[in-house]
Amino acid sequence: MSGKLFVKGNEAVAMAAIEAGVRCYFGYPITPQSDIPEYLSRELPKHGGTFIQVESEIGAINMVLGASAAGVRAMTSSSGPGISLKQEGISYMAGSELPGVIVDIMRQGPGLGGIDASQADYWQATRGGGHGGYRIIVLAPASVQEMYDLTMLAFDLSDIYRIPAMVLADSVVGQMKESIIANPRPEVDLPSKEWAVRGRRDGHVQNVVKSLKLGDGEMEAFHWAMHARYQELAAKESRWEEILTDDAELIVTAFGSTARISRTAVDMAREAGLKVGLMRPVTLFPFPAHAYLSLSQRCKRFLDIELSTGQMIDDVRLSVARDADVSFYGRPPGAGSLPTPEELYQQIRKVYP
Repeated sequence: MSGKLFVKGNEAVAMAAIEAGVRCYFGYPITPQSDIPEYLSRELPKHGGTFIQVESEIGAINMVLGASAAGVRAMTSSSGPGISLKQEGISYMAGSELPGVIVDIMRQGPGLGGIDASQADYWQATRGGGHGGYRIIVLAPASVQEMYDLTMLAFDLSDIYRIPAMVLADSVVGQMKESIIANPRPEVDLPSKEWAVRGRRDGHVQNVVKSLKLGDGEMEAFHWAMHARYQELAAKESRWEEILTDDAELIVTAFGSTARISRTAVDMAREAGLKVGLMRPVTLFPFPAHAYLSLSQRCKRFLDIELSTGQMIDDVRLSVARDADVSFYGRPPGAGSLPTPEELYQQIRKVYP
């Protein structure tokens, strides 16, 4: 399927996964991401793929691990409670250096929470979420087009660096409909999966994929190797968007759906004569720290806006120059509605220098 289409964000994820060559999907329905398994249950078998609705989220992520170990592109998707259940499996994938894509369409929490929009999975996603001190690639789309484009990118980055990748969005982006261009998958020079488990055949040595490292110094060496890979990711794969920042005296920063609303508020501020810009991180890990530092050399005031009580703000404060001032405005889950552009514009006026 290609050309211009009018689709939901969740459907765009599923379409992109098929275009990216996914051949195994394992998942379990949960609102507000159930459109993804619904679409893939219908369309993936038509492309020679396998769809399995597993008995639990725990089973789903471990099937992704198994398929990935065999060299197959595999994915799963869920929302907050389900992503929590997948954390042990994601840790095992990270420890085994296995690629794979996890989609988190965030909902309110903790616990069962509710189905409305939230961005409170930021810490869980960007800090690894499970045990063992690992990190995963995290991409944060702000439009249905980016749900499509960044899903394909997630598969490629995951294969290149042998690190699980997460597409992190909320129910606003997942459920909204927009026109997109369903471009074919771009040509990418991917490494061969010589490490994949394929059994003993043709005289080749049998590969073993494992996360248990008991040799003298083996685990320490693994951690430093992964640390170096994270640094390479930061140097090569950090992505962000800057809007009207060249002369800005205040920079609003937000990700995902909140960045869309913030963009309108920034436009309102410009119309009122206020020099305000927008900084939107696209990769949440690696976080574009050097871009924030560069911005803070010429603009000393930032306003971080989130659908939470403040999580990304930690990374913003760690990234900007020490003499920069970072204010915060949050709408935590359960506030009842999304912030309006007018509401955010009033917050801009409060902190504008």
